[in-house]
Amino acid sequence: QVQLGDSGGGLAQPGGSLRLSCVASGSIFSINFMAWYRQSPGKERALVAKILNGGSTNYAGSVKGRFTISRDNAKNRVYLQMNSLKPEDTAVYYCNAFISSDYGGPLRNYWGKGTLVTVSS
Repeated sequence: QVQLGDSGGGLAQPGGSLRLSCVASGSIFSINFMAWYRQSPGKERALVAKILNGGSTNYAGSVKGRFTISRDNAKNRVYLQMNSLKPEDTAVYYCNAFISSDYGGPLRNYWGKGTLVTVSS
C-alpha cells in the first residue's frame, strides 16, 4: 500500500505565503513525477505544478513566477512554496504522484486527501 500525506494549508492574507508538503509512504520502489493539483468550488481539478525525477518542472500559467515546486527524492517528499498569494488561489490542494511498488512493476496514480488553502483578508 502507498499513501500520500499532504499538509500545510491554512489561511493566508493576499500577498502572503504558504508552504505545502507531501510525503509518500508505504511500499515504494520508485516515484516518477510528483505534482500538485487544486480544485475550487464549482471547478474541475487542475494541475498547478509538476516536477519530474530529474528536477524539470512545469507550472500552470496562473502561478508561474509565484509558486515553486521542489522535491526531496531521498525523503519521498514534494513541496509547493506559494508566494504572492491571491484570493483566486483559494482551493483544496492535492498532492499527486505516479509510483511503482516493485522493480519493473507498473506505475500507479496516487492522490493525497487534500489540504485547504484560503486566501482572504
